[in-house]
Amino acid sequence: MLKKSYDTFIIGHISIDEIIYDEKVTTMCGGAVVYASYAAVAGGNKTGVLTKTSDKISDIESIFSLPREDIYTVHSSKATSIRNNYLTKDRERRICTALSVADPFKIEEVPDINTSIYHLAGLIAGDFEGDMIKILSDRGKVAVDVQGFLRKNKNGEMVFEDWKEKHKYLPYIHFLKTDAAEAEIITGLNDRQEAAKMLNAWGAKEIMITHNTEVLIYDGKKYYTIPLKSRNLSGRTGRGDTCFSAYITERLRKEPAEAALYAAALVSLKMETPGPFKGTREDVQNYIKQFY
Repeated sequence: MLKKSYDTFIIGHISIDEIIYDEKVTTMCGGAVVYASYAAVAGGNKTGVLTKTSDKISDIESIFSLPREDIYTVHSSKATSIRNNYLTKDRERRICTALSVADPFKIEEVPDINTSIYHLAGLIAGDFEGDMIKILSDRGKVAVDVQGFLRKNKNGEMVFEDWKEKHKYLPYIHFLKTDAAEAEIITGLNDRQEAAKMLNAWGAKEIMITHNTEVLIYDGKKYYTIPLKSRNLSGRTGRGDTCFSAYITERLRKEPAEAALYAAALVSLKMETPGPFKGTREDVQNYIKQFY
């Protein structure tokens, strides 16, 4: 029997998100694996996901825009649930509280498939056990959102701390994503270009650093910066997850400059509507023509 083949295979927990903004509370299923999968599918990429389910997550097909046979599930004793209390209009400042945390992924739970990219879409440090990054790097390019290694749950309080094993695992990462604050935590540098350069020197091949004004890409040779042009921020949640997925999948066909433009335009459009991106490649191209 032939193995299934994918352009991108995303591994991560669904998060039951409680979003608080302007004294209004909204509950929805989110998480990096959800936002990333919608962005990948919008670009026309064959996409598979591995996630964990619990008694709180049953109707899995309604969460993703994927055929059921491309959604791989493993049971977890608990679901990941995060409260995001946004404090500012631009939604850059928030208080995150872990209400519960799902069981970690193990390498033996990853299905035997072929894929160009293994995208580790973590939410909290401890989501992935052991040497998963190193092992998967022998099977395809590994893309990592560093949030899943810096953000720690300390009795419900979500705190960001440096990744102690960064020097061990960065050389096995092809695509690395951080936001501006995470880049400073992991490198000690507040200059985004210098931080990207350092992360590349430590072994990661291509770096994405997101900021509320722009997307920065560094491929070891050149910097690419593309502004974000959202007309409102009602869909701010999932910005980095969406942007990273759009970029890495576009890189399967395009050079960094074109991929960065596509990703910045897609996430700018996504941020104008709550929830994951449900548009099309044509919508993104029209947005580029209108605003870029």
